[in-house]
Amino acid sequence: MFATIGHVLRLARAGFILAREGVFSGVDAAALPVEARPALWLAGLVARKDGGMARLAPAIARLGPSYVKLGQTLATRPDVVGVAVARELEALQDRMEPFPRETAVGVIEKAFGRPIGACFSELSEPVAAASIAQVHRAKVVEDDVEKPVAVKVLRPGIERRFRRDLGDMFFAARQAQRFSAEAKRLNAIGVVDTLARSVKIEMDFRLEAAAASEFAENTHGDDDFLVPKVDWDRCAREVMTLEWIEGVPLSDVEALRRSGADLPRLGRTLIQSFLRHAVRDGFFHADMHPGNLFLTPEGRLAAVDFGIMGRLGLKERRFLAEILYGFITRDYRRVAEVHFEAGYVPAHYSVADFAQAIRAVGEPIHSRRADEISMAKLLTLLFEITALFDMHTRIELVMLQKTMVVVEGVARSLDPRLDMWSTAEPVVRSWIEDNLGPRGKIADASESLAALARVAAKTPDMLARAGRIAEKLESMAEGGLALAPQTVQAIGRANAASHRLWRYGFAFACIIIIVLLLR
Repeated sequence: MFATIGHVLRLARAGFILAREGVFSGVDAAALPVEARPALWLAGLVARKDGGMARLAPAIARLGPSYVKLGQTLATRPDVVGVAVARELEALQDRMEPFPRETAVGVIEKAFGRPIGACFSELSEPVAAASIAQVHRAKVVEDDVEKPVAVKVLRPGIERRFRRDLGDMFFAARQAQRFSAEAKRLNAIGVVDTLARSVKIEMDFRLEAAAASEFAENTHGDDDFLVPKVDWDRCAREVMTLEWIEGVPLSDVEALRRSGADLPRLGRTLIQSFLRHAVRDGFFHADMHPGNLFLTPEGRLAAVDFGIMGRLGLKERRFLAEILYGFITRDYRRVAEVHFEAGYVPAHYSVADFAQAIRAVGEPIHSRRADEISMAKLLTLLFEITALFDMHTRIELVMLQKTMVVVEGVARSLDPRLDMWSTAEPVVRSWIEDNLGPRGKIADASESLAALARVAAKTPDMLARAGRIAEKLESMAEGGLALAPQTVQAIGRANAASHRLWRYGFAFACIIIIVLLLR
């Protein structure tokens, strides 16, 4: 009960701050449940005259780091908050006042159990500070060679704050899904769960380092893409050390021009790299805003900050590749069929009707340049269609979709005339040929034969074990169990009902064992 009161009071404070900034002023009361309309009316009473949706990002920033992270998560979920709100949330900058260098030194020394000088030959003042951690430039000496590194240090006390605020958010999501069918369809609890899992990974830098390491392995053969190397000897739960990346951030387009970079080529590299990671590897950077991307002096695209990563299984990758290729080739019937085959659209709907709806999305953007397409309108139409056909939200696909929009936006800033579809086509076609064409079918057949061979190799042993079990059961049925005298006395003291129950339970356990052995 006291926990519930705490949730309500803290959420009420958050609601008041948002209402005071006027961020609910544009909400249509008719679109809300009747129970929520009085709260919207009260929000209108306390709203500032100069407030509005443009105050959303500053209001969330006032609520603290947990809400900043929630806002950034919701920015990837325009299906939940709407495209207009998602675009406002994209303005959220995860920037906070840095904590003192001396505090960071204390965290590092505690994490490694040795003086700072034994870890780094040099540690700068913080060069960037966010809600969960801050980054320092440092130097290490290896084989008498001094190398620059980036050191990420966890903000002290942040875990307790996030635990409390996430508890409030889960409480709010549960209530929303309890009273709103739309919140249930959009999986409000799943949104908070995604945030919680993301924060859990972000707060354990060993996990982020592992993500960076896996990402680096996947992209090792990509000459145009770079992931910094992990310094595992200087990584702990609260500290992560990576290779320092020198380069021009993609957020500074003028500096890129001054460097002589081929901006249209860089835009194509960005799009194709992201698609390779998603479709080929099933593991992609899900926070590819321009501040996390750099152009190195060697002309390679480099990424940093691996706290938010996305994964796709083989089924989802096949789904994605066929959907993209269907849009590229304007085969909307196949796009619709893939949705039904994957189980994303309820079976009682018509494939032809869904194909017609997909055509409404695809035709207005086909063969158009990036500067001729409104991604906001496209997303709005897409989410209207998913609601019309009762499609339940797939978190991993929405994250992918939103990341793709962000990547496309960054590429557009580099080349306003970029054609998304022609740029994507070689990567998607190549993957489909390798995995869904004749070569893919041969590979699938080989895997199936290998699986059958493994089962066949185990069959004699399984049959032998089954025979031995059958012999033992037959022996027990004919001659009974050989029990120690103490066991006989204990059974004699038990009542008949318990005795029957024990026999039945033992027989049932024997059946379970046989089933498990024969699996």
